[in-house]
Amino acid sequence: MDTTALLTSVPAGLWIGGAERQATSTFNVLDPSNGEVLAAVGDATAEDAVAALDAACAVQAQWAATPARQRGEILRSVFEAITERADDIAALMTLEMGKVLAESKGEVTYGAEFFRWFAEEAVRIGGRYTSSPAGTGRIVVTKQPVGPCYAITPWNFPLAMGTRKMGPAFAAGCTMIVKPAQETPLTMLYLAKLMDEAGLPKGVLSVLPTSSPGPVTEALLDDGRLRKLTFTGSTGVGKSLVKQSADKLLRTSMELGGNAPFIVFDDADIDAAVDGAMLAKMRNGGEACTAANRFHVANSVREEFTEKLVKRMSEVTLGNGLDESATLGPLINDKQLQKVTELVSDAVSRGATVAVGGVAPGGPGNFYPATVLADVPAGARILKEEVFGPVAPITGFDTEEEGIAAANDTEYGLAAYVYTRSLDRALRVAEGIQSGMVGVNRGVISDAAAPFGGIKESGFGREGGTEGIEEYLDTKYIALPK
Repeated sequence: MDTTALLTSVPAGLWIGGAERQATSTFNVLDPSNGEVLAAVGDATAEDAVAALDAACAVQAQWAATPARQRGEILRSVFEAITERADDIAALMTLEMGKVLAESKGEVTYGAEFFRWFAEEAVRIGGRYTSSPAGTGRIVVTKQPVGPCYAITPWNFPLAMGTRKMGPAFAAGCTMIVKPAQETPLTMLYLAKLMDEAGLPKGVLSVLPTSSPGPVTEALLDDGRLRKLTFTGSTGVGKSLVKQSADKLLRTSMELGGNAPFIVFDDADIDAAVDGAMLAKMRNGGEACTAANRFHVANSVREEFTEKLVKRMSEVTLGNGLDESATLGPLINDKQLQKVTELVSDAVSRGATVAVGGVAPGGPGNFYPATVLADVPAGARILKEEVFGPVAPITGFDTEEEGIAAANDTEYGLAAYVYTRSLDRALRVAEGIQSGMVGVNRGVISDAAAPFGGIKESGFGREGGTEGIEEYLDTKYIALPK
């Protein structure tokens, strides 16, 4: 693969109003497998943010008035364009984020699906008409686009975290400004160019990579023309953004941190549970908000589960994501590598046993091996904090009530996983777990046709499903005479 040609095809500047615009300065995007510079991209400023909002506002009314069928057909064209360029997009994600190529290809399929799904949802925006109960008039309820939106996306899914927001926004008739993560702006810039070629009207999308997100975000949130903020990232940053957005009473959607429990009951199919654990833990190298963060296993089957999981994790191969023999790429940066190392060290110092892995290989790149920690004590930080890496800490429980209590012992509530052969128990436990999403005998739960989101400190709002487009619509009541 000619990676040089691929990188050259990515816009190097900002993407404002449907065209590349040069910035006053640039910042470097690094390859996490070796620390080398991949590209220098435009570094957006507060002034650039206002220019992007100018472009969005200039076409907002026209885009909102575009027939829903036409908006849907444009989204369908984007879906087809992404599918046609799947190999290039996958390689680009692997270069800047580090995940293995198979994972990147999976993300392309998943990310593209949001455009196909919401291409179909664009024509299903409903309302209602009824007579008032008192018989004094008629009630008409309509849905209208909220207006210009600002999306802040994370580095772990450079394509899908953007498409999951853009799909419903564009289907609803909203314009959008996207600020991709500093670590991974290339995929979003490439996508912007691709969407322009697929027929998205100029001004509907702008992309603002920046190494100084504070001034860019502040300029947008303080501008009364912006009507919605949607964010995927850490809970700490999300809380700060909600506070900042309160002054203008912006509509907000927050998809924040997670601490997903993976519960294995004594009646579970252990082989199936291990298969699910590998998916739930190792998808995206563990760098996913839905990743299983702690494994609560019934003591009667804990030894068997641990042995089988250790065997599977020992077969994981570290390497550059573009190397087809690798099944686990590097972590995103040195900061994340240090955090994973620190959480493992803390668990070991409190009595946990390293069953496999546990030591970074050193050398160039932010590599950390697939790791299993056995007998993790209750006080270990890794049971409370999101590890965001390929580490599986295992702890035991005896009763169903203890398993549910352990799962709920967190301020987060994004995803959870349950393994049991009993349908009654599956439903009982799923209802008892405080989480926005629960996978029953499944290690992967993300689906464009399902509502994605959490409760508690994992945020609010939903992305995907029939619910996702509602985040970008205002409800209007029109009172008519009898």
